Amino acid sequence: MVDLAARTERLDAYLAERGLEAVWFAKPNGFAWLTGGDNVVDADADTGIAAAGYDGEIRAITDNIEAGRLADEELPDAVAVESFPWHANSLAEAVAERSPTPAAADFDVPGFERVDGSRLRQPLTEDDVERYRELGREAAAAVETVCRNLEPEDPEYEVAAGIDISLASRDVDTPVVLVGGAERAQRYRHFTPSDAALGDYALVSVTAERAGLYASLTRTVAFDAPDWLEERHRAAARVEATAIAATEAAAAGDLTDADGPDAAGDVFDAICEAYEAVGFAEEWREHHQGGAAGFAGREWIATPESDRPVRWPMGYAWNPTVRGAKSEDTHLVTPDLTETLTKTGQWPTHEVEPVDVDGVATDPRELSAPVIR
Repeated sequence: MVDLAARTERLDAYLAERGLEAVWFAKPNGFAWLTGGDNVVDADADTGIAAAGYDGEIRAITDNIEAGRLADEELPDAVAVESFPWHANSLAEAVAERSPTPAAADFDVPGFERVDGSRLRQPLTEDDVERYRELGREAAAAVETVCRNLEPEDPEYEVAAGIDISLASRDVDTPVVLVGGAERAQRYRHFTPSDAALGDYALVSVTAERAGLYASLTRTVAFDAPDWLEERHRAAARVEATAIAATEAAAAGDLTDADGPDAAGDVFDAICEAYEAVGFAEEWREHHQGGAAGFAGREWIATPESDRPVRWPMGYAWNPTVRGAKSEDTHLVTPDLTETLTKTGQWPTHEVEPVDVDGVATDPRELSAPVIR
């Protein structure tokens, strides 16, 4: 269950700071963050079929088609559900009519400010963390179950379908499923599944979602591993280890001389240093490196000039690549420890040392290793 009190405390501060009377969320991750419920019917839609708002109380607005189901199956009893005739209004119009003003929303509502829901969703609360742990274990178990049974002749799209089914059986959605066999994983960084056979090895990258939380992971399975695969995977893993250590330092404010938490751009600088140290200085240019995770696949992606603060407790999914190899898991970074959320204990790991970068600890990390079949 979502800790509604923690949400309202954060929203009270936001409303006071902005001089607003209400704030509304209709994007699925914002709705899920505020209520714990799911407002998705059409997965292709940018906004859901209901908006959840806070104006001193949490309430939801939807049409009469959805109101009963949301009240019965999706929302806590403390969240009142108001409905409007499906033929009479748009959701935006219904919110505009019923909300006190001035107000903000994460979707287009006439006369409302836009709210950046990502900043309100960070950092994670205690109940977020517990649900995140469950999602991470489920996602890793589903992906690893499929990966253990792969064969060189398997088409990429069949592997993706198996992952979809394995996650769906655990009540987990799959907004991203990438499967790259030996040929396409070397050619592309986003290997959307095709009818090509896996061949000598495969990279499987998944972002899984449940109740608004997102966890990402990559697994490597080799049948007849190319000579270079181990070197490139370990290089990517050392960059990931450096990114994790730099995240810890940035959240503590130890990476630079600035007051408070350091910025995403500071972690990005450490990542670039790591690429150079492992002998692949230009690889960061070929793909984004990941960033903060939680109620989005990435709440933000680190870039050279990014000023987004590095917070804790927070999920982070760094995904460095070295042509044909990738290292990625979702990690929970807190003041007391860092733990891998997408971990089952059943997949092999290897000990990886972060690169020696100023301000970054070089303690070894246990990261996911390739499976050699």
